[in-house]
Amino acid sequence: MAVVQPAGTELGELLRHWRRVRGKSQFELALDATTTPRYVSFVETGRAQPSRQMVVRLAGALDVPLRERNGMLLAAGYAPLYTAGTLDGPELDCVRDAIRAMLAQHEPFPAVVMDRAWTVLQANGGARRLFGTLYAPDPLPDPANVLELMIAPGPVRDAVVNWSDVVPALLERCRREAVGGVLDGETSRRIARLREQPDVTGLLHDVAPGTGAVPVINVVFAFGASELGFFSVVSTIGTPVDVTAQELRVEAFFPADAVTHEAWTAGQSRDEGCESPN
Repeated sequence: MAVVQPAGTELGELLRHWRRVRGKSQFELALDATTTPRYVSFVETGRAQPSRQMVVRLAGALDVPLRERNGMLLAAGYAPLYTAGTLDGPELDCVRDAIRAMLAQHEPFPAVVMDRAWTVLQANGGARRLFGTLYAPDPLPDPANVLELMIAPGPVRDAVVNWSDVVPALLERCRREAVGGVLDGETSRRIARLREQPDVTGLLHDVAPGTGAVPVINVVFAFGASELGFFSVVSTIGTPVDVTAQELRVEAFFPADAVTHEAWTAGQSRDEGCESPN
């Protein structure tokens, strides 16, 4: 599992932590940040006070996520450099418009927008139809967290036909897709709790069946009288300079086979017909 960001607030401690996460020596970091190993050592031990520009260079050389770069700047006595807007705020207008277009373009198939904790921020009509139907007659949790829906006991998990294949792959995705390769504290604690479920613990001791024979692991839902299989494609924002923008992910679900494609689109057409005025 990916390493969790430490709670310490000393710049030297944070720099040492990230250097170890990235597997870099002081010499390698100095080379990448265009400074000297002696200076890196002095920063880590508190004998040198780096400029704001140097903190940014060191963090960039270590590919530190933007949220944690702000933490390093604060630890060095500087104001945060990277904004942390909200998805509905004016500072992310262009990002929001792009995401809205992606969600709409993907209809009628499901697509969701998640933050780094796997909490759903937005969903298109296809996603609301899928998860809303699985949860019916109860409403979906608000906010909904994908890890909780898929792994914790509940109606969505109960509908996943190949749950024993999906869960190990999903937990591996958590590690692989963590921003900067490092899990935030909230997600780390959630994963630890979910992994402690006896049925999940048992799964993780075995190799997931079928993983060596297919290019992707589909999620197969028991949906009404049918079994529908989907695989997903995840998109992130390129070259972000805002914390929220860096942490956003759009997950679009595609039919895994012709049967799912036909059944889903036919069901969508029937739903739309029911909503049409007489």
